[in-house]
Order: sequence, then C-alpha cells, then structure tokens
Amino acid sequence: MTDLSQNRPAAGIAFIVAGMVAISINDMLIKQLSGDYPLHQMVFLRSSIGIGLSLMLVQIEGGVSLLKTRHPVLHTIRCLLVVISNMTFFVALAAAPLADVTALFFAAPLFITVLSIPILGEKVGPMRIGAVVLGFAGVIIMQRPWEGSETMTADRVVLMLPVLSALTYALNQLMTRKLGATTKASALAVYIQGMFILVSIGFYVVAGDGRFAAGTDNPSLNFLLRAWTWPADGDWFYFIWLGLNSGVVGYCLAQAYRVADAATVAPFEYVGLPLAVFWGWLIWGELPAPLVWLGMAMIMGAGLFVFLREQQKARKIARAEIKGRY
Repeated sequence: MTDLSQNRPAAGIAFIVAGMVAISINDMLIKQLSGDYPLHQMVFLRSSIGIGLSLMLVQIEGGVSLLKTRHPVLHTIRCLLVVISNMTFFVALAAAPLADVTALFFAAPLFITVLSIPILGEKVGPMRIGAVVLGFAGVIIMQRPWEGSETMTADRVVLMLPVLSALTYALNQLMTRKLGATTKASALAVYIQGMFILVSIGFYVVAGDGRFAAGTDNPSLNFLLRAWTWPADGDWFYFIWLGLNSGVVGYCLAQAYRVADAATVAPFEYVGLPLAVFWGWLIWGELPAPLVWLGMAMIMGAGLFVFLREQQKARKIARAEIKGRY
C-alpha cells in the first residue's frame, strides 16, 4: 500500500489513464503488424527503443544508482511474469478480436482477489467471492462452450491465452505488493525492458530462422515463431512508435501505483476496455457479439465491485485503527 503521506490520488489517476491509453495504442499497433513480423522481433525492437527512454528517466530521477536492488531474484521472477503475461496476450491478438482479448484479460483483478487468500493471507468476504464467481461466469460466456468452433471468432485455445495472461499479471501484482514500493518507477521499467530484450534474443537464437513455423497455418503460432525479417521502410515509424510507447507504458503504470493507493488507481485500468472496442471497430470493423458484450459487462462489473469493496474495507480498518488510538 502507498504511504499515505505520499498519496497523490489525482496524479495516480492521471498516470494510470495515460498508461492505459498508451497500452491500447501498443496493442493496436502489435495486432496491426502481427501478420508480417514475428512477436519476438517486435518485442526486441520495441524494448530496445523503450529501454533507452527508460534509462533517460532513470537519469532524471536520480541516476544509475537507482538500478541497484537488494532483491534481484524477486525482481527477475516479477519481470518473467510480466513477459509471459504480455506475450500470451500478444499471441492471442494475432487470431482474436482486440476487444475480446482485452476483456478476457480483465479477469486479472478476480485472480488477484482469489490468489491473495493463499499468498497474502487476506480474508475475502462472501460479497467479493460472489463477484469473483460472477466475473468468471462472464469469462465462460465469452468462451461460449456450447457453440461449435465454426461459429466462433477465434479458437478456444487462443481465447484461453488472455486468461493465462491475466493469471500471470495477477501473480506479478501480488509480487509487487510483497516487494513494496521501494524502487523508482523508471528502474522498474528498465528491469522489465531488459527482460523483454533477453527473452526475445533467446527466441531469436532458437527460432529466429522460422524453422518451427514451417507448415503451420495457425496465426498465433506463426506470429510467435516466424522468421525475423527486415522491416519495410513504411513500418519503421510504427516500430519506433511502439518503442517510445513501451517506455511510456512502463513508467506510467509503475508511477501510478507508486504515487497513489491501488484501490484508487486500479478501477481506472478499465478505461482500456472501451478503447479496445474503439480501435477494433475503427481499424478492423470488429464489434463484439451480443453474448461477448454480456461477458464483458460481467467481468468489468465484477472487477469494479471487487476494487470498490476492497477500498470500502480498507477505510473501515483505517477508522477502527484511529478509534483504537484514542
């Protein structure tokens, strides 16, 4: 939890909204380029540019000494979780509508609530449990298990990837709570960008020649495993935009949760859902089916309820602690 003496809710909300706008642009650009370039190449180019911006922010916030940490193993695990979360989300984008993938990812707050019980030892009341059940029912509705595959907008395995992305994102958030807000936002961004670069280089060494993509017509596998190719002249603008945008995302999200309480900031992450619908409609002419709208509403409503309920509970605890002092 953010130190109350440092709590700046307006700044936190501004950072999270800016971060979500940047994320929506990032997702749109990656989906737009997913038919021509492999994911690991896009991640490498994006993060190579983004880490430069992040290092500039490190210098502004205090210099390279900020990159020193007493918890290198925990930060490594946290960064790997972020990489897994991002890459499973991006692979799904290649084969499924942007709005569907984004909505399924927003199951993350529900996972956070459930996992906080065994990992953080938190107590979750029946109302929040009920909201979690409703939200996961929304996930099932979006999967539409009663329909044949020929009527689905994407393969069900693909639609499970953003759910896996949400799970690893939730684990990352819980790790961040465990670590505490002791590291500058710019340093956190550098750690993550560095891990993206290392993982993408590993993909290049193993699969950069495209041999594992040969013979497959699955768009997600092709996106993950196709050979590296030199970007067309007209595409360099998009890659540079992705890189700069990546630095903005990493900084804004880390800063939002550093300067304001999570209960204040987290509900504004849902700005990303209408933005995803907007980009999907504007660029690809995609609009969710009626049942997908219902599933989205259930996931979004459940997530917002969980956030607001946690905030209400925190206020009650704070009031009880104040009364106990006098």
